[in-house]
Amino acid sequence: MKNIADLPDAHLRIFERPDAPVPEALEDVYLIGICGTGMGSLAGLFQQAGFRVRGADANVYPPMSTRLAELGIPVHHGFDPAHLDPPPDLVVVGNACTPTHPEAAYARDRGLAQLSLPEALTRYFIRDRRSLVVAGTHGKTTTTSMLVHALRSAGLDPGFLVGGVMRNGDMSYAVGSGPHFVVEGDEYDSAYFDKRPKFMRYRPTSAIVTSMEFDHADIYEGWDDYREAFRAFVGLVPARGLLALCGDDPEVRALAAHTKARVRRYGLHPDAAVTARDVRASADGQRFTLVADGQALGEIFLPMSGRHNLLNALAVCAVALDEGLSAETIAAAFTTFKGIRRRQEVRGEADGVLVVDDFAHHPTAVRETLRAARERWPERRLTAVFEPRSNSSRRKIFEDGYRQAFDEADAVFLSAPPFRHNDRPEEFIDIDRLVRSLGARGLSAAVYPSADALLPPLAAHLRPGDVALIMSNGGFGGIHEKLLSRLARRSKTTVSDRQ
Repeated sequence: MKNIADLPDAHLRIFERPDAPVPEALEDVYLIGICGTGMGSLAGLFQQAGFRVRGADANVYPPMSTRLAELGIPVHHGFDPAHLDPPPDLVVVGNACTPTHPEAAYARDRGLAQLSLPEALTRYFIRDRRSLVVAGTHGKTTTTSMLVHALRSAGLDPGFLVGGVMRNGDMSYAVGSGPHFVVEGDEYDSAYFDKRPKFMRYRPTSAIVTSMEFDHADIYEGWDDYREAFRAFVGLVPARGLLALCGDDPEVRALAAHTKARVRRYGLHPDAAVTARDVRASADGQRFTLVADGQALGEIFLPMSGRHNLLNALAVCAVALDEGLSAETIAAAFTTFKGIRRRQEVRGEADGVLVVDDFAHHPTAVRETLRAARERWPERRLTAVFEPRSNSSRRKIFEDGYRQAFDEADAVFLSAPPFRHNDRPEEFIDIDRLVRSLGARGLSAAVYPSADALLPPLAAHLRPGDVALIMSNGGFGGIHEKLLSRLARRSKTTVSDRQ
């Protein structure tokens, strides 16, 4: 993806889609890869807008599979060209599809109208609205959700698409009737026929960049290539728009030289225009004084732990203030923000063990999630359970990062990463070496071939008062409920033995 912003469109396509016109008026939309977080939310948007929606996926697991079932959206398990009969008005092709994917190839060969997710979202939903785009390596989903919640709390009814399920209303999307559309701006590519990063399609009026750290090693050649994508993105924000940059991240700060937009830095850095003073952490979150341009605007309670979430909140404050919200409105919104599913989400407690779910899979995200858990539950023993599942997390380039990511844990249980057809052995993480490295740092660490193999020793290790922090960007074999069930049975057996 070298110099992606400068390449002509033809060079960005590894396989041409047909020239079938994309209709403005739709009735029937089909999504290939419908259970992905973004695709599932787009499916919901189309249905909310009054279209018939259907689709297929190979990997179907909660929370998106549950949400689609509740909406009554038909989902085929597995892919088959027959699913596209009768032909839909539009096929939205997920970015996991290859040119030889059976449904994508059939749609192309039959000349069906096709778009990538960001193209469809922009064409049918963002249009000419005030597009507020949240980008960055980490924190996109949480920051986008907080911004949506702040605008909704102010009565502005934004449209939005978030790459996760907000616990306020169990929502990940809405068409909205207000002037804003808020979107999580992912830097991953768009489709097999469109290798631009998704965030290049969203026509930002204003934008946030939360952080920059090399990621997605499967599609970016290296750090320079990755950096270039963000430079191209901030160059899209118009002069009248706001670009909110995290002042604590040197790479993000440097993006100011690549935009014509108004730049506003936020964070805990001394020269941040929007910052926090008197930060006090507690078991239920953190409190701080919101300061903008040296002026204290009021007290904020954020019901979320961790420095990274404080920075996310300050990013939202920067944009929300620019959009006309008062500090009082923002404070009231944060107080009622319930967070995101799969972001430090407590799934339950059994036999005195708290089971927590998180989407973390990049080394930095793992590290910050563990730090936040330690801050939230300082008196509890903390066990990290991690599945390196994503295309990036399984790569050797992140091995050194993982060696230092688990320092806040008392014990580490790893599931061996799957080796897929497009993996290169020389670029694949050495999970056994990682376990040895963690042991050398004084951590109790072990790896198991699967979630089911990991479950019995994990349950045996856990004792009342512990926290089991489970991290994966996938379903992890349903380990959360399986662990809770096993612990509940153990608790009943213990009570029975005592009687």
